Amino acid sequence: MGQYDCHVFVCTSGETCPTQGDVEKFVKYLRGEVVKAGRQQDVRVNKAGCFSQCGHGPMIVVYPENVWYAGVKEDDLAEIAQSHILGGKPVERLRYEPGVKGANKTKDAH
Repeated sequence: MGQYDCHVFVCTSGETCPTQGDVEKFVKYLRGEVVKAGRQQDVRVNKAGCFSQCGHGPMIVVYPENVWYAGVKEDDLAEIAQSHILGGKPVERLRYEPGVKGANKTKDAH
């Protein structure tokens, strides 16, 4: 196992994620939930650069499970934090699986 049992990345840059939600607030919220649970030693939440999935955001990726979430809304954060980040059970309704590896930008994204 790596440094952390769970490593969470929130896209806070790129062309579209920052315009599709208050992603800085997402990071603060998720970090706060980790602290409230006393799990700072085994769960890490980081800001991330672009995932090259522009137009599908806001996006969050959770490792080591390699679970990608797309179209995340502020109302989804509590469920992602409790079910997946702290509980280990991914939130299937938000899971992003484009079926194609690599960059998957929508036509509307530059």
